[in-house]
Parts: sequence; C-alpha cells; structure tokens
Amino acid sequence: MAQLIWNGLFVGSFYALVALGYSMVYGIIKLLNFAHGDIYMLGSFIAFVILGAFTGLLGVGSIPVLLLVLLITMLLTGGIGVAIERVAYRPLRTAPRLAALITAVGVSFTLEYTIRQIFGASPKVFPVRLQGNPMEILGARISMPQIILMLVAAVLMFVLQRYIMHSREGRAMRAIALDQRASLLMGVNVNRVISRTFFIGSALAGAAGVMAAAYYGTIDFLMGFVIGLKAFTAAVIGGIGNLYGAMLGGLVLGLLESFGTSWFGGQWRDVFAFGFLILFLVFKPTGILGERVVERV
Repeated sequence: MAQLIWNGLFVGSFYALVALGYSMVYGIIKLLNFAHGDIYMLGSFIAFVILGAFTGLLGVGSIPVLLLVLLITMLLTGGIGVAIERVAYRPLRTAPRLAALITAVGVSFTLEYTIRQIFGASPKVFPVRLQGNPMEILGARISMPQIILMLVAAVLMFVLQRYIMHSREGRAMRAIALDQRASLLMGVNVNRVISRTFFIGSALAGAAGVMAAAYYGTIDFLMGFVIGLKAFTAAVIGGIGNLYGAMLGGLVLGLLESFGTSWFGGQWRDVFAFGFLILFLVFKPTGILGERVVERV
C-alpha cells in the first residue's frame, strides 16, 4: 500500500506541473492549449541538446548540472510559449473558441513533427540518468533521485502559488480571470499578463520534461502527447482554471493510476485514468475544487 501511494505521488507531481499550465491558460483566456504537452516534450529535447553540447559539464556532478540545465530550459521553453501565444493565439482571441482549439491542435502537430524531422523518429538516450539505491521508508522503497525530483516539483509549485497569490502581477492574472474587459478598463496590460501566464506555464512544463527525461532515461518526439492528455485529465479532475485544483488533480490522477495498475495490470493504466475522467465529467464536471459559474445575460 505504501509503495502504491508513493509511486502515485511521484508520477502525480509531474502531472501537476504540466496541469498547472493548462489551468492557468484556461483560467485567464478560456483556451484549452492542447500544445502544452508538447512544450513538456520540447523541454526534454532542449536539455538533451544543451547536455550534448557541453558534455564536459557532466564531470561536475549530475545533480548540479541538471539543476543548471533545468533553469536554462525553463527560460527557453517559457520564451517559446510566449512566441506561440503571440503568433498563434493572440490573433484569434476574439474568434470563436473552436478556431483557437483547432489552432492549438495544429501547433501541437507542428512541434511534434518539427522535432521528428530534426532528431528522427527513434527514441534518444538522455545524457544524464539519475540513479540511486532505494531505501525502505514506512514500507515503501524510495530512491534519492525520486526525493530530489519531488522536492524540485514541490518548490516550483510553492513559488508559483506565492507569486499568484501575493504579488502585483499575480493579482493582475486573477483580475483578468474574473473579467478581462474590466481589467483592461482599470489599466491592466492584458496582453503582457497573458504572455507572462504562457511563459510561466510553459516554463513549468519544460521543467517537468527535463525531470522526466533524467529519471526515465529516454525521450522521443511523441512523449508529450500522452502526458498532455493526462495533464488535461488532472486539470479537469481538480477543477480546470483552479491553481490548487491542478496540483490536487495531478496527485489524485497519479494515485488512481498507481492503484489501477496494481489492481488491473499495467495495460489498463490509461483506460483506468480516462475512465475516471468520464466519471468526473458526468457526476462532477466542475472537478474537485472547481466552482459552478453562472453566466449573466
């Protein structure tokens, strides 16, 4: 039991990081950014290129080098997220939502197959692989790399929470989420705040991609597709548009997958996860922490 809980929390922390980007973007401009999972994939390939170009750094130690590469990758993926918003989504902000949704799918395929053309279809071996002897804690076998990666994820989520809830920029994000037009009339620079939201969400997704690549050891151009769907599922379960809901939804989905794999076998893992998504959409479509919104006419 303890092992299943730990495995679920570990995987769920990756889902939570990616789901935060989904929830932030949807909460502000009501866009389901289906290209967000591919930013996760892009983060792993950017780190792959950086580590390949500076192989001499690996002698310093895998953890310090990985943290440095993590920061660089977050900046680059954040910048790419801003560029995508500026080119693909901003011109469609007043268009029907279906147009923006189709564009998001197109951006997703563009990112995936651009990486495929550059790096090929075969999986790549990541230069850094975090390994460690497992320790038994409260009946669960836990390795030091797992603890480090979960701590990094927790720190990133804590910093984001403090930024959103206790800063001037975070206040502007929450204001736009409530009423974009009123925020504009009150002097809030809506375009800049939305760009900042894309930067933060993309940076978190890139960080998750680097951590997953370092832990699992291989990357490929389609790795963002499934985790993008899982992160969307986590955001819906927690309450899409809700910051705490995205974190909670990621952990809940990780636990559901862990127990589902134990009960039904690994081949039923995705079926179990998406089956719960259907149940949530039927019986509680607002998610665990989501609130029902009544539109005034």
